[in-house]
Amino acid sequence: MFGSRTNPARSYADLGYESDIATASPHRLIVLLFEGAETAINIAKVHAEKGNIAERGASLSKAIDIISNGLKVSLDMRQGGELAARLSALYDYMVSRLLWANMKNDIPAMREVLSLLGEIHGAWKQIDPDKQKT
Repeated sequence: MFGSRTNPARSYADLGYESDIATASPHRLIVLLFEGAETAINIAKVHAEKGNIAERGASLSKAIDIISNGLKVSLDMRQGGELAARLSALYDYMVSRLLWANMKNDIPAMREVLSLLGEIHGAWKQIDPDKQKT
Protein backbone atom coordinates (compact mmCIF):
# COMPACT_ATOMS: atom_id res chain seq x y z
CA MET A 1 0.00 0.00 0.00
CA PHE A 2 2.76 2.45 0.92
CA GLY A 3 5.69 0.76 -0.78
CA SER A 4 8.24 -1.59 0.58
CA ARG A 5 10.52 0.88 2.27
CA THR A 6 12.19 -0.44 5.36
CA ASN A 7 14.31 2.59 6.17
CA PRO A 8 12.91 4.62 9.09
CA ALA A 9 15.09 7.59 8.14
CA ARG A 10 13.47 7.69 4.70
CA SER A 11 9.98 7.74 6.24
CA TYR A 12 10.89 10.79 8.27
CA ALA A 13 12.68 12.53 5.39
CA ASP A 14 9.51 12.27 3.32
CA LEU A 15 8.00 14.98 5.52
CA GLY A 16 10.27 17.43 3.76
CA TYR A 17 12.14 18.60 6.83
CA GLU A 18 15.56 20.08 6.25
CA SER A 19 17.30 18.34 9.15
CA ASP A 20 20.25 16.10 8.48
CA ILE A 21 19.08 12.76 9.80
CA ALA A 22 21.99 10.85 8.32
CA THR A 23 24.08 11.65 11.42
CA ALA A 24 21.33 11.12 13.99
CA SER A 25 21.85 8.44 16.63
CA PRO A 26 19.40 5.53 16.50
CA HIS A 27 17.64 6.92 19.57
CA ARG A 28 17.37 10.41 18.07
CA LEU A 29 16.04 8.94 14.83
CA ILE A 30 13.15 7.31 16.68
CA VAL A 31 12.41 10.63 18.41
CA LEU A 32 12.32 12.29 14.98
CA LEU A 33 9.93 9.62 13.71
CA PHE A 34 7.56 10.29 16.60
CA GLU A 35 7.77 14.02 15.99
CA GLY A 36 7.15 13.56 12.28
CA ALA A 37 4.09 11.36 12.82
CA GLU A 38 2.65 13.75 15.40
CA THR A 39 3.23 16.73 13.12
CA ALA A 40 1.57 15.00 10.18
CA ILE A 41 -1.50 14.13 12.29
CA ASN A 42 -1.76 17.67 13.64
CA ILE A 43 -1.63 19.01 10.08
CA ALA A 44 -4.31 16.48 9.08
CA LYS A 45 -6.53 17.70 11.93
CA VAL A 46 -6.31 21.27 10.66
CA HIS A 47 -7.19 20.15 7.14
CA ALA A 48 -10.06 18.03 8.48
CA GLU A 49 -11.48 21.02 10.32
CA LYS A 50 -11.29 23.12 7.16
CA GLY A 51 -12.75 20.43 4.92
CA ASN A 52 -9.58 20.03 2.86
CA ILE A 53 -10.07 16.34 2.03
CA ALA A 54 -7.06 15.79 -0.23
CA GLU A 55 -4.65 17.53 2.14
CA ARG A 56 -6.07 15.65 5.13
CA GLY A 57 -5.56 12.39 3.29
CA ALA A 58 -2.01 13.27 2.29
CA SER A 59 -1.06 14.18 5.86
CA LEU A 60 -2.65 11.06 7.31
CA SER A 61 -0.87 8.96 4.68
CA LYS A 62 2.44 10.47 5.83
CA ALA A 63 1.64 9.63 9.46
CA ILE A 64 0.66 6.08 8.50
CA ASP A 65 3.86 5.69 6.52
CA ILE A 66 5.99 6.89 9.43
CA ILE A 67 4.23 4.60 11.89
CA SER A 68 4.23 1.47 9.73
CA ASN A 69 7.44 1.93 7.73
CA GLY A 70 9.39 3.80 10.37
CA LEU A 71 8.42 3.09 13.96
CA LYS A 72 7.11 -0.44 13.45
CA VAL A 73 9.97 -1.50 11.18
CA SER A 74 12.43 -0.24 13.81
CA LEU A 75 11.27 -2.80 16.34
CA ASP A 76 13.65 -5.66 17.05
CA MET A 77 11.14 -8.46 17.43
CA ARG A 78 13.78 -10.99 18.43
CA GLN A 79 15.44 -9.00 21.21
CA GLY A 80 12.42 -6.91 22.11
CA GLY A 81 10.30 -9.87 23.11
CA GLU A 82 6.84 -9.16 24.46
CA LEU A 83 7.35 -5.40 24.54
CA ALA A 84 8.20 -5.29 20.83
CA ALA A 85 5.21 -7.51 20.03
CA ARG A 86 2.88 -5.24 21.99
CA LEU A 87 4.29 -2.10 20.36
CA SER A 88 3.88 -3.72 16.94
CA ALA A 89 0.22 -4.45 17.69
CA LEU A 90 -0.26 -0.91 19.00
CA TYR A 91 1.27 0.56 15.84
CA ASP A 92 -1.10 -1.61 13.77
CA TYR A 93 -4.00 -0.27 15.82
CA MET A 94 -2.85 3.31 15.27
CA VAL A 95 -2.68 2.75 11.53
CA SER A 96 -6.20 1.30 11.49
CA ARG A 97 -7.50 4.27 13.49
CA LEU A 98 -5.86 6.72 11.09
CA LEU A 99 -7.35 4.90 8.11
CA TRP A 100 -10.74 5.17 9.81
CA ALA A 101 -10.12 8.83 10.59
CA ASN A 102 -9.37 9.49 6.95
CA MET A 103 -12.45 7.67 5.69
CA LYS A 104 -14.83 9.28 8.19
CA ASN A 105 -13.11 12.62 8.84
CA ASP A 106 -12.93 11.47 12.46
CA ILE A 107 -10.94 14.07 14.40
CA PRO A 108 -11.38 12.25 17.74
CA ALA A 109 -9.68 9.20 16.21
CA MET A 110 -6.77 11.44 15.19
CA ARG A 111 -6.59 12.77 18.76
CA GLU A 112 -6.62 9.22 20.09
CA VAL A 113 -3.60 8.29 17.97
CA LEU A 114 -1.84 11.51 18.97
CA SER A 115 -2.37 10.61 22.60
CA LEU A 116 -1.01 7.09 22.12
CA LEU A 117 2.00 8.37 20.19
CA GLY A 118 2.58 11.02 22.85
CA GLU A 119 2.70 8.41 25.61
CA ILE A 120 5.29 6.30 23.80
CA HIS A 121 7.22 9.34 22.59
CA GLY A 122 7.47 10.68 26.13
CA ALA A 123 8.70 7.35 27.44
CA TRP A 124 11.21 7.09 24.62
CA LYS A 125 12.63 10.53 25.39
CA GLN A 126 13.05 9.50 29.04
CA ILE A 127 15.42 6.68 28.08
CA ASP A 128 17.76 8.88 26.05
CA PRO A 129 21.20 7.25 26.37
CA ASP A 130 22.95 10.59 25.82
CA LYS A 131 21.24 12.10 28.87
CA GLN A 132 22.21 9.12 31.02
CA LYS A 133 25.91 9.61 30.24
CA THR A 134 26.03 13.00 31.97
